[in-house]
Amino acid sequence: MTLNTIALELVPPNVDGGKERALEDAHKVARFSAETGLDGRIRHVMIPGMIAEDDDRPVPMKPKLDVLEFWSIIKPELPGLRGLCTQVTAFTDEAALRQRLADLWGAGMEGVVFVGVPRTMNDGEGSGVAPTDALSIYRDDVPNRGAILIPTREGEFGRFDFKCGQGATYGMTQLLYSDAIVGFLSDFAKNTDHRPEILLSFGFVPKVEARVGLINWLIQDPGNAAVAKEQEFVKRLAASETPEKRQLMVDLYKRIVDGVVDLGFPLSIHFEATYGVSAPAFETFAEMLAYWAPDRA
Repeated sequence: MTLNTIALELVPPNVDGGKERALEDAHKVARFSAETGLDGRIRHVMIPGMIAEDDDRPVPMKPKLDVLEFWSIIKPELPGLRGLCTQVTAFTDEAALRQRLADLWGAGMEGVVFVGVPRTMNDGEGSGVAPTDALSIYRDDVPNRGAILIPTREGEFGRFDFKCGQGATYGMTQLLYSDAIVGFLSDFAKNTDHRPEILLSFGFVPKVEARVGLINWLIQDPGNAAVAKEQEFVKRLAASETPEKRQLMVDLYKRIVDGVVDLGFPLSIHFEATYGVSAPAFETFAEMLAYWAPDRA
């Protein structure tokens, strides 16, 4: 079963004032979707399960609404949309995680990406279930089981190949600010029989990024030249006026789609407005989808 979707990421707001902010976000999505011709085309909301990370995070992490609470608030405001989410597994035991997944599925979450420890910890740390184990353990509980795919990360070929072998049905990429995913998936198609669905992730970069640097922080990988180039591209986007910014993102989208569309992987699109949904972000997403979209492929 493939998702074959256009998904929009919405981050749960802080607990303080959370319900009001959640409703505000949902109403913005509805309004901007209608204004840009995307009404009825966005099929999923992707909600990340947030956990505390490094102390140097440019925007401090405050307690946020739980995925299910956030979803329960926005779902009635966005009729027809289904849910996707990420679920941290590394701090939850097997039985409790099974119940959590049942609750997510019952609430309308059609896909779950299993994620592990924050960057401050090593893989395998945490008292709960490792994400790679979760992909296998919960095959019968979650039909659409996802894994994060970072094409610029060292050793990612073997890592993603193992996740697919464990039962990942789809991979959700890190935000893409280069066409490195094209080479990665080309090699993956040549050297494995795995053909998971790929959610290609694209993020709008507003001017505030030049001052705050959250996207730069999210994609960081110190010492990785490929990521350094992506960070430079993010800086260029942040410094650009809206028409140039939009053209740069559309051009990148075209290169990626043209490079991967015929490789045999089912494709979906995942959009993120890291600093909050906005009219310029939706206008950019709409222009990207005018070139290619999974619902009109």
